[in-house]
Amino acid sequence: MTGERPPGRPRSEAARRAILVAALELVAETGYGGLTIEGIAARAGVGKQTIYRWWPSRADVLLEAGAAKADLLVPVADQGSYAADLRVFLGASYRLANHPQLAELLRALMAEAQIDAAFAGRFRVGFLERRRDALAIITDRARQRGDLPDRPAPGTVADIVFGTLWYRILATHQPLDPQLVNDLVEVLASTPPATPAGPPAERRS
Repeated sequence: MTGERPPGRPRSEAARRAILVAALELVAETGYGGLTIEGIAARAGVGKQTIYRWWPSRADVLLEAGAAKADLLVPVADQGSYAADLRVFLGASYRLANHPQLAELLRALMAEAQIDAAFAGRFRVGFLERRRDALAIITDRARQRGDLPDRPAPGTVADIVFGTLWYRILATHQPLDPQLVNDLVEVLASTPPATPAGPPAERRS
């Protein structure tokens, strides 16, 4: 899980990585329907009780694997402008989601969230809000820099960025390609930033 874990034996980092890699490989090979804790344990070379000690379900293993991948591979470093920051963030996010392994993982997480209310809460906090928080670093920095457009509002920017991703992943299966990134950057970053009103001009007689 990406939140607090129940008390117990500290996790071995090597075993944790092996489990997360195994889960990613197997969900791509078998689909979520064929993914089992027993299969993950066998691929990772650990006992299944090791997995249950650290995660309550196969979906939670995938949740941590997906969140870790996104944190590692989607940069939020300052590229010098809001448009450049957005382009890098969107490009990395969409390339990751385009990968068959990650696309299957995302579909699995969203599907599980529809039928398990407790997992839905963990998914929202551990992945959805986490990705929105990463994007908020970019919009907050643009506001401080002075190049954040007045519209759309930052929350709407996140809705557009991630709504587009989920729509294509879940509904149309269209690629999240560079042209889409270009189009979104043009829409989201082309409006000039709001200019504070200055003192009224003197009237000429």
